[in-house]
Amino acid sequence: MRKLYLLLIILFLAFAGCKNDVQPATAHNEKTANTVKYAKGLQIYNYDGFTVVKVTQPWPDATKGFTYVMQRKGAVLPDSLKNSIIIPVPLRSVVVTSTTHIPSLEMLGVENTLVGFPGTDYISSVKTRARIDSGKVKEAGANESLNTEVILDLAPDAIVAFGINSTNKTLNSLQQSGIKVIYNGDWTEQSPLGKAEWIKFFGALYGREKEANALFNKVEKDYHEALKLAQKVSSKPTVMAGALFQDQWYMPQGGSWGALFLKDAGASYLWADSAGTGSISLSFETVLEKAENADVWIGPSQFTSLKEMTDTNPHYAQFKSFKNKQVYSYSNKKGATGGLLYFELAPNRPDLVLKDLISILHPELLPGYQLNFFEKLK
Repeated sequence: MRKLYLLLIILFLAFAGCKNDVQPATAHNEKTANTVKYAKGLQIYNYDGFTVVKVTQPWPDATKGFTYVMQRKGAVLPDSLKNSIIIPVPLRSVVVTSTTHIPSLEMLGVENTLVGFPGTDYISSVKTRARIDSGKVKEAGANESLNTEVILDLAPDAIVAFGINSTNKTLNSLQQSGIKVIYNGDWTEQSPLGKAEWIKFFGALYGREKEANALFNKVEKDYHEALKLAQKVSSKPTVMAGALFQDQWYMPQGGSWGALFLKDAGASYLWADSAGTGSISLSFETVLEKAENADVWIGPSQFTSLKEMTDTNPHYAQFKSFKNKQVYSYSNKKGATGGLLYFELAPNRPDLVLKDLISILHPELLPGYQLNFFEKLK
């Protein structure tokens, strides 16, 4: 994810057993419900002694997915699954590769199983940073080129990886060396609750499905309560987003994660009608023509102050939202080594993101509310 770091700113975007406690295999073709409600690229089916996890969209436009069987100690698998990718659970040690994985480990109380991470400076969590500083979490290179020597020395039960596409020579090499590689596709989800629901993926890895479901249910409940609150508004402030990068202005498309938050928060996002789930790039002149009088500016790239913005491009001062100091950024809230809290925690806590935006756009709905991710630029 490090390779995508700047672009993301621009877009705004457990069981013990013994010999006498062998669990009988549940017929795999028995009907059981997929426990996933919102995530489009994840399916989870729970059986006695094992869980089947299907990652159907590990990366954009993937033509195939992955099926993992999380097998508890003592469980017997049906013959139909014996050729699948089998992961003994709960994991005792793990290497994860995206900062978005860290909150799931911490929320489930299994952060002490983390032994390595590529790009540790990007982790903002105080709890995990303490483990890094004490040498309990090793630097493991970069996601695109993990340090195979370090990984093999750590010998984790599994690597939770993400892929931009089907080509990753390092991960293939590690798999051939006997390391279990499990792909996580949380970053391909567009809906706020869809991203957050991937905590269930980690619940399956640790035999903590019940805990993961309870945590997600609380986030879901709080999100819907905030959504109902925002639906009471009679007027919607106009909102612009993004900033210039190499002479092009990047902002979220209408169907993207960031734009859906704005919609749910009661905003009139000026590019809400743009088709797509990624980003749109426009000239400065095009943006000025449409957004010069926008009420609020959300997520102006990496900027942390109004002065920094005009020092970079004085034309930013032409926008009404800038003149009225109605510019809000998530770039000020960082970990000790510069990692952005928003990129790490927001996917797991869409309820907090939504409340932040409601407070910004409709402060009368949440009096006294303290922002978690955003900050008004000065």
